Amino acid sequence: MKKYLILCSGLLIFSSCQDYLDVRPESQIEKEVLFSTEYGFFEALNGVYVRSTEGDIYGNELTFGSLDVLAQNYSMTNGSNTLAETYAETADFNYLNNSFVTRKNNIWIGLYNAIGNCNLILENIDEKESVFTNALYAPLIKGEAKALRAYLHFDLLRLFAPSFRNNPASPAIPYVINYSTEITPQSTVSEVLDLIIAELLEARTLLESDPILTDSYVVGYTYNNDFDGLPDDGSNEEQGNDLFMQNRRHRMNYYAVCAELARVYLYKNDQENALKYALEVIESGKFPWTDKNDFTADDDELKDRILYKELIFGWYIPARENDLRNRFENIATSTAIVSAEGNIIYETGGVGADDFRFKEWMKQESDGITTKLLFMKYKRDGNSNLHSLIAPALRLSEMYYIAAECSFDTNPEIAWTYFNTVRFNRGIGTEINNEADYEFFISELIKEARKEFYGEGQIFYMYKRLNRDILAHSGGTIAASNRVFVWPMPDDEIVFGNRD
Repeated sequence: MKKYLILCSGLLIFSSCQDYLDVRPESQIEKEVLFSTEYGFFEALNGVYVRSTEGDIYGNELTFGSLDVLAQNYSMTNGSNTLAETYAETADFNYLNNSFVTRKNNIWIGLYNAIGNCNLILENIDEKESVFTNALYAPLIKGEAKALRAYLHFDLLRLFAPSFRNNPASPAIPYVINYSTEITPQSTVSEVLDLIIAELLEARTLLESDPILTDSYVVGYTYNNDFDGLPDDGSNEEQGNDLFMQNRRHRMNYYAVCAELARVYLYKNDQENALKYALEVIESGKFPWTDKNDFTADDDELKDRILYKELIFGWYIPARENDLRNRFENIATSTAIVSAEGNIIYETGGVGADDFRFKEWMKQESDGITTKLLFMKYKRDGNSNLHSLIAPALRLSEMYYIAAECSFDTNPEIAWTYFNTVRFNRGIGTEINNEADYEFFISELIKEARKEFYGEGQIFYMYKRLNRDILAHSGGTIAASNRVFVWPMPDDEIVFGNRD
C-alpha cells in the first residue's frame, strides 16, 4: 500500500444550472479570471456540491448504494437482476471483486476530487475578499468549503482506515489541504480526526453569520410561487432575492457543522463533546419533527417521504431521479429486500406494527418467484411532493441517537427519553424505560438506527464505530472485523484529474 497521495492540477469540475466559463481552469490565468468576481466563487462552491452528488459518491454509492449493500439491507436473490448481479459479491464482502474494486476506486477518486475543489477555493479566497459585494459572503463560502473538506475526509477515513475504537494509531488516509502536486503523506486515524475537528471548529466560527441562525429563518417546505406552487406552511427558506442565502439546509450550514462535530466526536469516543454539539442542534428548536399527516398523506402534493423538515443537511439530487426509479421502483431492476427479511428489520410482528417508516417506505410486490419489499423513501410523484429530491446527509434523529448514547452511562433515564422521542415520532408508542443494561441499550439503538437510516448509508458506519457484528436481514450476523470494515486503498498512487 502506498503511503501518500499525489494531487494533480486539472481537478476542478464546475457544473451548475449554467456554465460559468468556457475555459479549462488548470491554468493560473484562468483561475485568476474565475476568482475575479463573487460569482466565480459561488460557481466554484456550487461545483463542490454538484460533484458530490454524482453517482460515484453521495448521488448513489455512499447513500443508497454500496454502503447499504454492505449493511445487508438488500436481498441479492435474483440472478436476472443486473443490480443484484452488480452488488452480489459486495454483499458477501468480496473486496477483490472487479466490480467492487472499480466502484471503490471511483469513490476514492470522487471524494478527493471534491476535496481538491474545496482546496482551490480556500487557497484563493483570502486574497480576493475585495470582490465580494456583501460582507457575509466570504466567511460563509470559506466556512462551507472548510466544512465540506472535513466532511469528505471523514467519510474517506470511515471507509479506508480502521476505526478509532480498534486502532487510533493506525496509518489512515492523506489529509489533503493544498491544491498542488506536492505529496501528502498518510496521517494516523487519531491525527485525521484531530484535523477534521479543528477544521469543523473553524468552519463553525466562520458560519456564525449564517442566516439559518436567525429567528426569522423558518425551516419548512417549498415556498409559494416556487416550481410546484405549494401552499405556504410558514417557512421562508426560499424567500428573498439572494439565492446564496436561501435553502441553507441544502448547504453545509452552521447547524450541519455542529451535527458533523457531534458525529466525529462520537467516532473519537469523546462523548462529552459529542453530546454538547448534538444538544446544540436539538435545543435550537430549528428542525421540527415531521407531522404524521405530511409523512402519510395520500395526496401527492402534501407528501413528505424523506422527513424533510428534520434534515439538517442534505444533498440536492433531482438529477438522480431516473436512477432511483430503476434502483428501487421496478422489481425487475431493483435492489429490494425479501418481505420476510424486511419484516424482521422493522419488527412488524411486535413494536414495529405501527411504524410509519415501514408503511411509507416499503411496498410489497412479487416477481412471480419471491415476494419483496420495494423501497419508496426516494419515490417522486411527478413534481408534486412537498419538497425536491434530497439525499439525507445529517438529520435530527441522529442527534437524538447520539445524545442517547452519550447520556447512557451517567443518566440512563434521559438516554431512553431521547430514544423514545424518535420512536414516538415514527409511530411507535411502546416505550423502553428503567433498563440499565448497556448491551441491551446498544442493541435496541442499532435496531432503531437501522430502520431510520435505511437507504442513507449510515448504519454500516455505526456497526464499524461500535465494532459490532452486522445483523444480516435473515437474522444471522457477520462478525465484526477489519476485513469487513476496512476497504483496501487503491493499489497504486492515485493521480487525480481528468482521466481519459
